[in-house]
Amino acid sequence: MDELRRAVLNVIRKIRSHRELYVKNEEAVKQHLIGEIFQALGWDWNNPEEVRPEERTEDGRADYALILNGGVFAYVEAKNLGVNILKREEPLRQLARYCFNSGVRYGILTNGAMWIAVKAFEEGSRLRDRVLLTVNVEEEPVEKAVLKLSILSKSRIDDIERLSSLLRAMELSFIGLKREGYPEKMLIEYLTSKEGSNTVPVEDLTGDETPKAAYVYDSGWKLLPLPEKSIKGVLLAVLLYMERRAQGYQREEIRKAYEHLRTMPLNPKTALEILRKLEEEEKLRISVEL
Repeated sequence: MDELRRAVLNVIRKIRSHRELYVKNEEAVKQHLIGEIFQALGWDWNNPEEVRPEERTEDGRADYALILNGGVFAYVEAKNLGVNILKREEPLRQLARYCFNSGVRYGILTNGAMWIAVKAFEEGSRLRDRVLLTVNVEEEPVEKAVLKLSILSKSRIDDIERLSSLLRAMELSFIGLKREGYPEKMLIEYLTSKEGSNTVPVEDLTGDETPKAAYVYDSGWKLLPLPEKSIKGVLLAVLLYMERRAQGYQREEIRKAYEHLRTMPLNPKTALEILRKLEEEEKLRISVEL
């Protein structure tokens, strides 16, 4: 996912710096934006056994054909950035015709920033009902866009219908529970908590506990190695985590604080107070497994 995340961020930077170019020039969109995303998704963009440009169909030429297991799995149709593919119907209908006339089940429409994956045909359904996923890398949170785009990776695309259905079900459930009054933080912790573990947020600790493990939320819950199984050990683990993230003078100051606290006796309740202060000042989320 890290490579895809870097590619998405790079595409966003390119669009912001050269928007006028991509609005006017479809070829630039293909070479600078679409190719970078697909390569990060694991497709060998210059290998005709995986990607074929200008694939002929009965209804015209598709910009690309994605090859999987020796056959065309999906057509990719590119537009310039000036075409709002999320609102205009014709580009999606054009792609669907390419797919239908060639018996290709899936299509991907993109202008570099917006992406639509569609199931090209299904009896008794409308085209928009067959859209499997939509992504807008400029307007959505990066992690959300990366997760959705990952379904188009070479290793996952064969399961595109099931994965997109699971993702949509999760989104609808999350939205529904929020509307019922459940806090977002509670829902995220429910989804990310480990089976069978007794994990408690720092704010709910009393200072009398003996921690088995500590976690910090950083695009998901990350386990922090404990120097010792105590509240002080949790504090030291958090300081080491902060040191790794910091730079320059701030990093040196955190190291000094760590060395100072490591060698001195520290009351558990005092250590807990420091942890809570760090959570508030550094915008951290810390939990402890008991």
